[in-house]
Amino acid sequence: MSNSIADVIGQSQHRNVLSRLANQQTFWVFLAAVLACLALTLLTDTFATERNMFNVSRNFAFVAIIALGMTAVIASGGIDLSVGSTVALSAMTVAVLMTSGLPIWVGIPAALFVAALVGAVNGVLIAYAGMPPFVVTLGMLSVARSLAMVLSNNRMIYEFGPDHSMLLWLGGGATFGLPNPLIVLAFLAAFTGFLFKWTRWGQHLFAIGGNEEAAKLTGIPVRQLKVSVYVFSALMAGITGVLEVGWLGGVTTNLGQAMELSVIAAAVIGGANLAGGVGTAFGAVVGALLIEVIRNSLILLGISTFWQGAFVGAFIVIAVAFDRFRNARSAD
Repeated sequence: MSNSIADVIGQSQHRNVLSRLANQQTFWVFLAAVLACLALTLLTDTFATERNMFNVSRNFAFVAIIALGMTAVIASGGIDLSVGSTVALSAMTVAVLMTSGLPIWVGIPAALFVAALVGAVNGVLIAYAGMPPFVVTLGMLSVARSLAMVLSNNRMIYEFGPDHSMLLWLGGGATFGLPNPLIVLAFLAAFTGFLFKWTRWGQHLFAIGGNEEAAKLTGIPVRQLKVSVYVFSALMAGITGVLEVGWLGGVTTNLGQAMELSVIAAAVIGGANLAGGVGTAFGAVVGALLIEVIRNSLILLGISTFWQGAFVGAFIVIAVAFDRFRNARSAD
């Protein structure tokens, strides 16, 4: 009898786990990415090659790193349209400084400081001046890219001084067979996941996104937290800018143009709710992976890349519809 009861309890727990997974948008996105990879492996001779997998993992890492910051912003109830321009500004900062002969250990911190400053300006205008995030970050999109043009005199930079090879290795090299940007992503995703789940900062972030007025009443420093969220988002973009310079071996002011669209798409597809209060680091990574698999599949199957926007847009609509359906079921 006791064994039968244990079996019933075990089966019930198993069903509960499956039910929770079925209600998780991240699970379905991850499943879609896995199935897409399997299909491409069967349909093409080039997808599962070492070189292509290396390129896919490196390319998606750039979007995923910024998507970690974007997920934090969206979860807090905001939006950041300036991340693509922040990528360009941070990349140009490290390039200009290293071209002038300064070492990499000066160039990279300076680039990250500039990125953090962009985020701080965004955060202060949103949190303290009460301006809408859409308006502030849209304006910063133009300001940051303009500053990158002024800094470089709108020229391409491809020589990075005495530490040239070190910068190229950082963004374009590999460690233990894995592209360095992917390794950086793994560390940042683990760190972001820890912040979201186990720190007061993460708990307060989601509380603000869920109900800002209630968060204020509980004593959460909403303004300071909002500033920190936008600084965090800008830092993720700044790190990506540095890595992309090393990968490309050169930088122009067009770097990161329209990148914010892919980043927002990755965050939303990965489960971040545009209304705020929901989002995970794993979801951001999975969303970015699915977008890169879509892009890569279009190339390998000989389909025009012009269709990429249609596929990504469709996935965004499906993701939002899934979230609405799940919330409606919960309400019932």
